[in-house]
Parts: sequence; structure tokens; C-alpha cells
Amino acid sequence: MSSATYLSDMKRLGKRFGFRGSLIFTTTHYACYAFDSSAPCTPRPMTLNFRFAVVSDLHVALPETVWKHPNQTHLVEVGIPALEVTLSRLQHENLDFLLVPGDLTQHGEPANHAWIADRFAQLPYPVYVIPGNHDIPVLEKNDQSIAPHQFPHFYRMFGYEDPSRPYYSQSILPGVRLIGLNSNTFDEGGKQIGRMDNEQMKWLRETLAKAQEEVIMVMIHHNVLDHIPNQSTQALGQRYMLENAPELLSILRAHKVSLVFTGHLHIQDVAYQDGIYDITTGSLISYPHPYRIFQYQVDRHGRQWLQMESHRIESVPGWDNLAEQTRELMGDRGQAYMLQLLMQEPLSLPQAEAEALVPSLRYFWTAVAEGDALFDFAHFPEAARNYFESFGTTTPIDNRALLPLGEGRSRRRTRKVAASCLQK
Repeated sequence: MSSATYLSDMKRLGKRFGFRGSLIFTTTHYACYAFDSSAPCTPRPMTLNFRFAVVSDLHVALPETVWKHPNQTHLVEVGIPALEVTLSRLQHENLDFLLVPGDLTQHGEPANHAWIADRFAQLPYPVYVIPGNHDIPVLEKNDQSIAPHQFPHFYRMFGYEDPSRPYYSQSILPGVRLIGLNSNTFDEGGKQIGRMDNEQMKWLRETLAKAQEEVIMVMIHHNVLDHIPNQSTQALGQRYMLENAPELLSILRAHKVSLVFTGHLHIQDVAYQDGIYDITTGSLISYPHPYRIFQYQVDRHGRQWLQMESHRIESVPGWDNLAEQTRELMGDRGQAYMLQLLMQEPLSLPQAEAEALVPSLRYFWTAVAEGDALFDFAHFPEAARNYFESFGTTTPIDNRALLPLGEGRSRRRTRKVAASCLQK
């Protein structure tokens, strides 16, 4: 149906049912036939088309704050130059907004938070952030890191209009709402855990119950769906998961929310379950240094689609072979992780047998981090072969894909509104 036909039909319906309205063009991407606020019925948007990017796990560290861990598989010192290269590329993408799902800083240093806030304030499009575990790593402020309650005050321009709480709900475009959640809490012993508290869950239910937007997107640092086999039950994978993810997913499904953007795991992966996508984006400071660009669109039948493209940073000033170097770094320092993976459940291999397989897994995690991996471990024992090959995919959707989102929230609501109107 053409735009003119749609508007003509809307006007005829308005006259038939006595509605008063006018055509409103709110942005170049969005148009709808809007009725008076006093009118009982509102149609769904005619079109909804917008473009945005996701950059995750920046781990920004000013030179004087850089500290290295001997087993880390990423390069904190390239955080700022990698971000600058990314932002330089994004300035040509005609973005409506940018999402950053956590771990903005190396370890919650106030100077690094201040630098990021100042840098994002210079961009020509809105930026929305949430805290990662590295942004608020301690319950109380110390000589190195900020306290959790301080985080929103650094980012009032980037989602936290109300800095009294570490989560928010923002109407970011006509018909589009973003909900930024906090997945970082602390247990009774002061240990940081990935969990949403009861107060935030209650707030989310109330917020979604009132939301009328066509599209609602959620951003949270910890993963809510498994991105690797047995992630939610395996010791090495659990720390990247939201502990009470099932409760959150139940709330989102009840309100027809289908898009969740996460980080934390440092891999490129798209997980899907019962109507919800968890799109996790790799870290800008570890191989393969990715970022994503999305185009949301609605076709002429009212079906929603999300076009996804992924890009990589291959080099930055001072690191001409950045991707090659970090791939080798991950291969070198990931061997201890591979040994643990072999010796723990479900494989539980003896150490000698596990050590014999480790060399063949040197680039295993780099392939996982790239997304859309295919594996062939025919020379492994059957159990080990089946396990490691299960990390691969036969459907490449982790980097470039056109994701179907269904008919959307407003189309379902429009059916209810139309039925109500016809009864009057």
C-alpha cells in the first residue's frame, strides 16, 4: 500500500468514526496520522525506519590509568584509538543514535568516565549507555573506582535524565523506546554479581505496562540467553549470564519486546528463543574488534525487520597489525582457558589427555569471537569432537543478517483498537 493510499484510508476512517487529526512528519524516518489526544483510537505508525550502531566493551583507559593483567586477552591501551577509528567511520553512517551496552571503562576510574562523557558529548547523534561490571566494580568508592550510585551522574546526557537510579526508560525516536537496565549488583559479602534486583524488576513491569511505542529495545550488560553451549549452567560461562534472566525474559515476552542488546562476553553472537533476540557484540579492544550497524524497517505488510551489518577495526595508529596481534595474543593466553574447558564438565578429561588436545584449540576462541564459526575436530575423541563442534553454527546470522521481528507491538494493539472502534 502506498503512503498516499494509507493516508487517504486513514482520513476516510477518521470521517467515518468522527476522529479529528492531522498529518505529522516528526522526522525524515517516521510519519503517522495522529489523532487528537482526546480521541479514543490511535492508528499504528505508517512507516518506521531508523539506523543505529552498537559499540560494546570499550574498556577505555587514559594512558596514566592503564594497568595490565598477565592473563588478559585484550589490549586496554588500544581502547581510545580503537574508539576514535570507530567514531570516525560512524560519522558517515547517518545514524539516529548509538548504543553502548556496558564496560565503558577499564575499571571504573573517574577520569576515564569523565573522558568518555566528554567525548560522547561531541558526537552529532545521541548516545545511550549502561554500566558494565568494569564500570562499577566495587560497592563503595575507593582510590581507583567510582561507587555504583555515581555512574548515572557521569552520563546524564546519555540516558540518565534521572540520576537517582542506575536504569532508565527513554523515548528516543517517535515510536521507539529504549530501556537501559543495570545488571550489576553485590551480594551480602560485597561480591559483584550479574543480577537485577527486585525493585528494578518491579519498575520494569510498570514501565512496560505503560509503554505505547511500536518498538521497545532493551540494553543490559550481562547476557540473557545462552551464546555458547551450556552457558547458563557451566561454571566458566555462568559469570557472563544474568542470574535471573528467566524472570526478565518472562516480563519481556509478556510485553512483546523482541530486541535485547548485551555485551560482556566479548564475542559476536545472535541468540534467539521464543520471540526474543539477544544480540551480543564483541569488545572493541579484543579480537576481532567489532562494531555493528543496524537498520530497522517495516515492510508494506506491516512486518518488522532488523538489518544487521558487522565491521572490524583491523589497525589503529601505532598498531598497524592490530587484529593479527590480538588474534595471536588470544591464542597464546587462551590456552589455560581451553585446558579448564576440557577438564571440567561435561567432558571432565584427565589432565594429560586434555593437554594433548589444547594445541588444536589455539584459535578456537578467536573463531568463536568472530561469530558464525564452523569447526571440524574429526581427530578428537567423539565426546570432545561433538562438544567443540557444537560451538559452531550452520546458520550464519552472527555478523550479517536480516532478522524478522514479526508484526510488532502496535499492529496487535491496532487490531484491538479497531475492534473497539467498530463496537461504538
